[in-house]
Amino acid sequence: MNPDPRGSKQANVPLRLADLPPRFWFMIVLTGIGAGLGAMAMMAVLRFVQHLAFSYHTGEYSAAASRHSDWRLLGVLSVGGIVTGAGLWALRRYGGGTGGEPTEIVWSKTGDLSLVRTLATSILSEISVALGCSLGREAAPQRTGAAAGAFLGKRFSLPAEQRRLLIACGAGAGLAAVYNVPFAGALFALEIYLATMSLPLVLPALLASGIATAVAWLSLSPHTLYHMPGLADPTVSLALFAVLAGPVMGIASAGYVKAITWASDRRPKGSLLLIEPLLVFSLLGLVALRYPLLLGNGVDLAQFAFSGSGALGLLLVLSLLKPLVTAGCLRSGATGGLFTPTLSFGAVLGAALGHVWILIWPGPFTPAYAVIGAAALLTAAIEAPATGIAMTVELTGAVPITVPIVLASIGATVVSRRLETRSIYSGRLEPIRQVDTEPPSPGPSQERS
Repeated sequence: MNPDPRGSKQANVPLRLADLPPRFWFMIVLTGIGAGLGAMAMMAVLRFVQHLAFSYHTGEYSAAASRHSDWRLLGVLSVGGIVTGAGLWALRRYGGGTGGEPTEIVWSKTGDLSLVRTLATSILSEISVALGCSLGREAAPQRTGAAAGAFLGKRFSLPAEQRRLLIACGAGAGLAAVYNVPFAGALFALEIYLATMSLPLVLPALLASGIATAVAWLSLSPHTLYHMPGLADPTVSLALFAVLAGPVMGIASAGYVKAITWASDRRPKGSLLLIEPLLVFSLLGLVALRYPLLLGNGVDLAQFAFSGSGALGLLLVLSLLKPLVTAGCLRSGATGGLFTPTLSFGAVLGAALGHVWILIWPGPFTPAYAVIGAAALLTAAIEAPATGIAMTVELTGAVPITVPIVLASIGATVVSRRLETRSIYSGRLEPIRQVDTEPPSPGPSQERS
């Protein structure tokens, strides 16, 4: 496997604004609208299934799950494994795959996205997460946004480099819309997909993410995702904690990326898809009987870390289990995002380190420790400093502690890069490509959208 497929992913895109014709900007606007509508639709699927599973409406999903009997929780997770496995098996056996991987298409400058198959895969991904899978809900809006850009670029016969730019901007816009992070969404398209910050790329990415986020406000919250109770102003103690915690988060990031790569490289094929998701989801259900915060994408887990209500022992256990169950779900074949699971892993580990730190430098516990940990581990794991920092700040509103966040993120990224050259995206790219090229059965369902 190429240790870092991103080494040659510089997109072949126009270098001057004058090279982008008016119809391209019109396509960017439509892509942003499509990404926003796609995010709304995917979140509607997620909420509908969560309601069916655990009568969930508002508040914490994990709390809603834990209010039901143990048998109900185990039953929901088992159904999630059956639906996930059968859905993926059918898509790969009769549908020709899961629609294409947006990052591979942009990085390799080859291939295309199937709108119909991407939508089907995205819906299946949200169903899996809604039924407890420990993967991110953002993968589906990201894919639908990218598919919208690919469809429009192909429909209006844009040049290949402009189509790839639309795909990248659509992916970033989908992420921006679902989490209300327009700036981070644009940076995601630029750093993760395009590996450049040139002006002809920055403006389309910002425009698409801004439009998608505004469209999603029709049904999604315009507020920050996380609540920060008692976030302290930066202090010398906090800055020193960030400097020391950064390398620790970098070591954790490197191990996490290796686990994600290992899991991706061993995803099941063929009839094993009907068995392994059921086994892994059922095992997750058993663990969740004791630790329900492990269910779902990790939003509840991160909020728990930010609240400061967890004891050191529990935080350490959760910081060990969350990456394990995330890698396990990925290993089972399930599709989903890694952004929120990664951030939540960093948050609980950062909170645990914060409890240790206040034993060394006495003072009150503050959510800043968890926020710094979340930003540092996320930044190192995705190898995109601007995106990781902006994502954490936009999600939490932690502008006052930006400097400690930056210090920890730099230290984590440098150490992680020394130990592991891949990111959570490049590490899983080649295995995904191999799985999705399994020959389908002949039939009309192979027709490309």
